[in-house]
Amino acid sequence: MSDLTLSRTGATLSYDVAGEGPTVLQAHGLTSSRDAELELLDLRPLAARGHRLVRYDAAGHGRSAGPDDPERYRWTALADDLLALLDAVGASEPVDAVGISMGTGTILTAAVRHPERFRRLVLGLPPTAWETRAAQAGIYGQMADLLEAQGWDALMELMAASTLAMPPVLAERGVTLEPQLQHATAPAVLRGAALSDLPSPEEIATLRMPVLLLPWAGDPGHPLSSADRLHELIPGSELFVAENAADADTWPDRVAAFLR
Repeated sequence: MSDLTLSRTGATLSYDVAGEGPTVLQAHGLTSSRDAELELLDLRPLAARGHRLVRYDAAGHGRSAGPDDPERYRWTALADDLLALLDAVGASEPVDAVGISMGTGTILTAAVRHPERFRRLVLGLPPTAWETRAAQAGIYGQMADLLEAQGWDALMELMAASTLAMPPVLAERGVTLEPQLQHATAPAVLRGAALSDLPSPEEIATLRMPVLLLPWAGDPGHPLSSADRLHELIPGSELFVAENAADADTWPDRVAAFLR
């Protein structure tokens, strides 16, 4: 599987495609990448089970370059990238989309604009939204300020000492996720996240495709309140809360069954 690239305004997206069949698009979380996301949700087996799996690095993450401009990392801009990527891979039929955190925000932003492009949605780790967003945005702003003032090592030390950096499920697994941001533009990426929020509840309530929600417990950056509210808003949505690592380990099979 080789890297492909898509040129976008201010960014060059790196992506890969594997398998044949209905398209499944996977979108990773903030500070992650398509490779780092394997620690959370490895969907590569879908490519051998009759799906065409498209994975990509969002602008400013992994192998995708982006500009030093926070506006370019708003979820609205990332949703434009997602839709352009669907065009680039020739996804003429509605696709299945699987997101984690920022990826969930990106997918929802795209889906309320163009619901006809999506068949099913898997929304992993729904992020802070609406009433809870301001506090999380403040954290991202502080991280960006620290990066600019003291550099990457200072941010790593802060994250290592912060309970926010290690949700209970990851702590139980003994997993440490190193940020997959490009150093030069990392502050802009974080500030772009701080400027972002989910679409309004009224917009989300218009969605009618099947939706599977996969939150986990004990993570203020991905509170259960977000998943519960989405569950209330989206008719017929399914909700599974991972209380521990064993529960989270069932995610790939749950996603595979949902997409069948």
